[in-house]
Amino acid sequence: MADSLVAVEAAVTACRACPRLVAWREEVAREKRAAYADEDYWGRPVPGFGDPAARVVIIGLAPAAHGANRTGRMFTGDRSGDFLYAALHRTGFANQAASDHRGDGLALTGAWITAPVRCAPPANKPTPEERDTCRPWLERELALLADLSVFVVLGQFAYQAMSTYLGVKPRPTFAHGAEVEAPNGATMLCSYHVSQQNTFTGKLTEPMLDEVLHRARARAAEGSRGGARGGRPPVTPSA
Repeated sequence: MADSLVAVEAAVTACRACPRLVAWREEVAREKRAAYADEDYWGRPVPGFGDPAARVVIIGLAPAAHGANRTGRMFTGDRSGDFLYAALHRTGFANQAASDHRGDGLALTGAWITAPVRCAPPANKPTPEERDTCRPWLERELALLADLSVFVVLGQFAYQAMSTYLGVKPRPTFAHGAEVEAPNGATMLCSYHVSQQNTFTGKLTEPMLDEVLHRARARAAEGSRGGARGGRPPVTPSA
């Protein structure tokens, strides 16, 4: 049977491969934050979200304990998501500037959002082993997004994961605004993560993120002129 995004979503949300992450995500979902005491937490792995015809994919780190682990959608229901979705709306990738829950009407055009790790980790720090265990979900998901040509990585964790996926060797030093060409011709654009420790301190500002997203749109348009991927070979994971 051919793979599909629906099949990947079903498989991802049923995964229990990492005992530490399973225990943490479920503990958070039981105990809850006081502000969300009346809500039913998702408490499971979180699948990717967006436009299946996306040319741009945005890669974060992992679901937030009281954000996506509560709502069941990437970057939904927390301050990081508020910052990201407002930027996606300003740059034409999202139909609205905020996302509070999965049924809020948010839709993405030309973009997909995902992460290397699908469960909320303690202290927001997944281990390399957990990242590697989760890697097949990312590979299956991205393989089904046939038009991808631009990868926007939010932070060093995403940068390292996608450099491995795309076979970027040697890996240049991560820096906000850096642009890296993958061996297959895909483009990787770097941004600081949209976490509060970056946005509240001014390390990452709205104009800084907007510039990266505008550039992602421009690179995707350049790649589309020759058809899907602009004649580039398909994006497949590095061995």
